[in-house]
Amino acid sequence: MSKTDHLRNVPIFTDLSDSDLTKISTKMVSREYEKGQIILLEESMGETFFIITRGTVKVTRLSDDGREVILAMLGESDFFGEMSLLDGEGRSANIVANENAEVMTLSRRDFLECLESYPKIAIALLEELAVRLRKSDQQIESLSLSDSEQRIGITLIRLAEERGTIKRGNVIVHNLPFQQDIANMAGTSRETVSRTLKLLEDKKLVKRDGSDITIYNFSAFQESFS
Repeated sequence: MSKTDHLRNVPIFTDLSDSDLTKISTKMVSREYEKGQIILLEESMGETFFIITRGTVKVTRLSDDGREVILAMLGESDFFGEMSLLDGEGRSANIVANENAEVMTLSRRDFLECLESYPKIAIALLEELAVRLRKSDQQIESLSLSDSEQRIGITLIRLAEERGTIKRGNVIVHNLPFQQDIANMAGTSRETVSRTLKLLEDKKLVKRDGSDITIYNFSAFQESFS
């Protein structure tokens, strides 16, 4: 897939013409990262905008006790690195390749020029940032008010909404993150994740098949953890 084709799949670029996408794509540089490699380091100064073209990455921070907390999992056509380009501050989190990944990058100067030249990008970016802010608020609320099993259920719902495919009311999520990663997202332990997933299977609410998970009757599953 060409750089232009990848850009066409990124939400903030979807309203641009093919000629505009081609112009932007010529300024982008492809980079590859191996699983576990740090792409961005928290508090480092930002000079680059990233778009994922293959693989997944995790957005993390360290808690006061040194434990990794996963704020988000990003996949193909997702983007990151925009915040520090906009406010000139350091990076707000670490970005780590969750598997072998490939990205396209845009320099800060070219990124800001795009916002000035194409107002549609700026508007779409504001909409995306608003969505992310709402999700962050929901995550903070779930971590502070829910018990561990409830938080795991909410995390599964979040993964399903972001990465799942719905069919006849059921949602399948391919390549579910490792149990330790789910624990880091839910603010609990890997053992609790393992126990909760087994409980959900016993109740016939989910089915695991290797690294994939199917959530049956997704709307009812959502209501049970609301």
